Amino acid sequence: MLAVAGRPPDTADWAIEMKWDGVRALAMCKGEVCRLYSRNKRDITGSYPELAAALAESARGRSLILDGEVIAQTSSGAPSFGLLQRRMHVTRPTAQLIASVPVQFYGFDVLAIDGGDVTVLPYLTRRARLDWLHLPGRLVSVPPYWLEVAADRVLEVARGHHLEGIVSKEIEAAYHPGRRSPVWIKTPIRRTAEAIVVGWIPGTGMMAPTFGSLVLAAHDKDGRLTYIGNVGTGFSMATRRSLRARLDELATAVMPFDAPSGGRRRGGGVHWVRPKLVGDIEYREYTGEGLRHPSWRGLRSDKDLAEVTLPG
Repeated sequence: MLAVAGRPPDTADWAIEMKWDGVRALAMCKGEVCRLYSRNKRDITGSYPELAAALAESARGRSLILDGEVIAQTSSGAPSFGLLQRRMHVTRPTAQLIASVPVQFYGFDVLAIDGGDVTVLPYLTRRARLDWLHLPGRLVSVPPYWLEVAADRVLEVARGHHLEGIVSKEIEAAYHPGRRSPVWIKTPIRRTAEAIVVGWIPGTGMMAPTFGSLVLAAHDKDGRLTYIGNVGTGFSMATRRSLRARLDELATAVMPFDAPSGGRRRGGGVHWVRPKLVGDIEYREYTGEGLRHPSWRGLRSDKDLAEVTLPG
């Protein structure tokens, strides 16, 4: 189940949770085995073997389906998508990587218990069932929610702790699998969006061996791939080198845009690539002409290309 973006409702009929800056995951536990799946149904258990083991301990042999977030925290305790990048794309992490980039599973909903579907139950009832399961333990947490607290106050707390924002959830609403529903409303403190990488522009100076900026696209309301801007900041040199290698593998002579606006782009001498990579972008504003002040946050392997639509 996905949330729509918007201002939080300021009524007593809604609960508020923090928005965690990680990767959404379903945990499916049966017997002594738990597996993790991404939003696009990819099995990501291999990337987080310690979480699978910890979830199996917490489940204690019960059959469960949990909805949650895989996060990595900085030394200050704030979730960091950039830090999590070091784990997301590694299917068999070494013991050294697991130790240097520890992760946790934050379970914020339960969909099934011992074969019984609980998605039809109201939000508060599902949260009560989640508490009844006594899941918190090694690497597994159940984050809190708040009732009858002003949304602006929770937003300030989120901002003060460098969190991504808040999610408001209607307390009487069921869970709607596979749907983006208005009974969940996400209010980010900073705007982020997914974008499809369709090309790159050569860099100068230190950036000459890699690239100057990436050309970005997304699908419009008619499903056509259209230009949304370039991004040239937010990359470490190691990320630039790794991305350039992948861009070279995807090189094509064909401009990949479907929409007429695809011909508009900043910069010249574009090297086009097949639209296979999805990036996570932070930006100030989307005007319809392009992203303002975009910054690269990392690649996403949990999003299908068809899911990437115009920002906002």
